Amino acid sequence: MRNWLIGLLLISLVCVWGCDTGNQVRVAVAGPFTGSAAAFGEMIKRGAQLKEKEINEAGGINGRQLILDFENDTGKEKEAIQVATRISTNPRILAVVGHFNSACTLRGKTIYGRKGIVALSPGSTNVTVCEGSDWMFRNLYRDDFQAEFIAKYIKNKLSDLTSVAVFYDNDAYGKGLADAFLGEAEVIGLNVVATESYDRDNTDFKAQLTSIKAKNPDIIFISGLYSQAGLIVKQARESGITSRFFGADGVDSPDFLEIAGAAAEGTLLTTPFTFGAGGERALQVAEAFKTEYGVDPDTWAALSYDAVGMIAEAIEKTYQQDASLADKRKAIRDHLASLDTPEEGYTGITGLTYFDKNGDTVNKPAYVKVVKDGKFDTAEMQMLE
Repeated sequence: MRNWLIGLLLISLVCVWGCDTGNQVRVAVAGPFTGSAAAFGEMIKRGAQLKEKEINEAGGINGRQLILDFENDTGKEKEAIQVATRISTNPRILAVVGHFNSACTLRGKTIYGRKGIVALSPGSTNVTVCEGSDWMFRNLYRDDFQAEFIAKYIKNKLSDLTSVAVFYDNDAYGKGLADAFLGEAEVIGLNVVATESYDRDNTDFKAQLTSIKAKNPDIIFISGLYSQAGLIVKQARESGITSRFFGADGVDSPDFLEIAGAAAEGTLLTTPFTFGAGGERALQVAEAFKTEYGVDPDTWAALSYDAVGMIAEAIEKTYQQDASLADKRKAIRDHLASLDTPEEGYTGITGLTYFDKNGDTVNKPAYVKVVKDGKFDTAEMQMLE
């Protein structure tokens, strides 16, 4: 009798943790929901939830409800390792949307590859993110593309600004982007007069800014995230620096405006997407987002919305209830890999997404925003050709 009860308990536990629930499918969303990049995480979460709600209200995925499990990596590599391990060993989770920070994605991708679960990042732009793994994808451009774009934009569209300083976050995102920018600057003859770095946890940048000020650059390129960029811009203006500022997409957060205050005025930045360029469907989603959450969506909300949609489509087209967990996960990966031409690609609010052999998205553009009257606006000069 005792052995029978133990056996029944073991069977019950296996079903709790490993049996197909039948009426739902689960996808993890990994990102920085607390910490210095939490503003990004909040937009990622809301964009993903909006798509989850839309899918479930339309009947789910082949009649099954989509359940998103949110895992907080705090934007830190150590936490990302723990999150990736927890996700990949959970037999209920079929795929991952995430991570956001490149350093976190780089830590997670080895674990996901080893466990055979696909990850689709809506935010990691470091060049090496998708390299060397069949299980890693992203739905936005790489840093080498973004860096070359910024260097050429400064050279061709801001030709009256002839000298540049580079101030970068010394992590995988910031340094990778800065290195690519410096390489392109050398190729096109852009005059770089100063290069300084900082650590993510810094809040006082006066020493580096003093060094930059001595070189009197016309424009300062900040290669990092909004929280430090806001402080850098504010402290620069307080120290008498009058240079123009240009940020990469890590600056693309409303929190940058709050941190920098009036000092943000005139700052330019790149972004993978603007709702104004997304057409009618994008504007409808933006309206639904604001109705749901009381704030306007940003780029990362849009990319996360589309990433959840891509994973959901992959599950819809490949899911077989009686298949093993490994086969279900591999089928999702194989579907994403099959999106390798414009004809096969996924059309979302951020445009057409299809992948090269590495899992990098192909031919997605960059846009330029400007801070005008305390708000982000589309810059008058774009470089989409």
